[in-house]
Amino acid sequence: MLKPLRRALAALSALTVLTAPALAAPRQQGDVLIRHATIVDVEKARTVPDQAIVTRGGAIVAVGPDKAIARDWAAPRTLEAAHRFVIPGLWDMHVHFGGGPDLIAENKALLPLYVAHGITTIRDCAGDLPYDVLAWRDEIARGSLFGPNLLTSGPKIEGLKPIWKGTLEAGSKADVDAALARLQGLKVDFVKITDSTLDPQLFLYAVARAKALGLRSSGHIPMALTVRQAVDAGLSSIEHLDYARHPGSPDEAAIAADFAAGRINRAEANRRLATSFDHATAMAAYRRFAADGLAVTPTLNGSRIIAHLDDEDHSHDAYLAYIGPKLRKTYDWRIERAAKATPAEIAARHADIERVGAILPMLVEAGVPIMAGTDAGFLNSFNYPGIGLHDELDLFVAKGLTPAQALTAATRAGPAWFGKLDRYGAIAPGKVADIVLLTANPLTDIHATRAIDTVILRGRVHDRAALDAMLAEARAKVAAWNAETAQ
Repeated sequence: MLKPLRRALAALSALTVLTAPALAAPRQQGDVLIRHATIVDVEKARTVPDQAIVTRGGAIVAVGPDKAIARDWAAPRTLEAAHRFVIPGLWDMHVHFGGGPDLIAENKALLPLYVAHGITTIRDCAGDLPYDVLAWRDEIARGSLFGPNLLTSGPKIEGLKPIWKGTLEAGSKADVDAALARLQGLKVDFVKITDSTLDPQLFLYAVARAKALGLRSSGHIPMALTVRQAVDAGLSSIEHLDYARHPGSPDEAAIAADFAAGRINRAEANRRLATSFDHATAMAAYRRFAADGLAVTPTLNGSRIIAHLDDEDHSHDAYLAYIGPKLRKTYDWRIERAAKATPAEIAARHADIERVGAILPMLVEAGVPIMAGTDAGFLNSFNYPGIGLHDELDLFVAKGLTPAQALTAATRAGPAWFGKLDRYGAIAPGKVADIVLLTANPLTDIHATRAIDTVILRGRVHDRAALDAMLAEARAKVAAWNAETAQ
């Protein structure tokens, strides 16, 4: 009796040993496993606690409740994210590189500053180093240069003999066509068009042709045109909030006509646009903007800094340690202009920036997409790459936006404008692994975007020590350049 029982038990034991591994599903493999995180769902303005995230090959491949993901996935690197808030990488939708060939190295050194501040994508809105920036874009994409994802307009389209360098000059429709063909050949990400010397009708032609070619366009709208004319032609975004004020005036068309005819100058046109601004007129125009899909990049903090150069001392800003001496020298242009202003002009400048800032919540109320951008770079005094985006978000909230709305402007509006929301703007499977871990909740306090614990860029992890090392290297470069300049 005992022997058959023992044989039966042994067979059962062997069966169990053989079949148990076969019943357990193998764990899938990722590159990085983030555990116990609180995900910030920017789209729905909510947090989702105790989540795990898996990245592989530069993409997010799994997101879900921590226990379930940890059961099904393994990775050679695990990040413990308890008490951490996870957001998509930040986008700065208006930056500049420039100052001439002698400043190439100092401009290039700015790239890590964006990453160190949680900014994983930047949109270059043209300067006088467009071909260098195009090369950087491609080098970053190949992995041979470190920096945020870089989207660029390449050289801007302008009129003949413009004040801005690094442009494609156009004095005829044929010139515009040639410029657009050149930009297509350069595979630019969008088209930038400015108005220092460009004929207003050529501006409209350039915008319309860009749209016909499937290119997004942005730029500075000529004072001789109404904003509606530019939007109807196909303009994709307005850069700088003061342009968005123009359609708030019932007299905009008459003011544009007077300027075009030479009866008034730009200062008088701006004064009339500001004093005739009407809330109802503006809201009607902004609702049409929203219906047209037009976006606005306010660059509000940059304008605020310039407006207050007379009463804010930036000479001891700690962030100057990250800005090369030749780049700092380009700040002098605006500083010297501000110093020449009369007391009346200064007072008007202060009052005007407050009036312009009041437009921001109106645009949001009307449903116009707001894209966070800084205007940081050369020429724009004390408007710092990296930290400037956080200053911009602070100002958005100070002007009446909720933290969630400000965060949307910096994480989702940019991808939406470029038609890339399928790959960016959320923590979800299929998205690019551009991720920022924060030590505080940005939905309750927008200052939390500064509390950066870790940045994951294209799947590569940069913890706080690595981010601090980036900043230290940037300071060391600038210190060396400062020493060379002092000799």
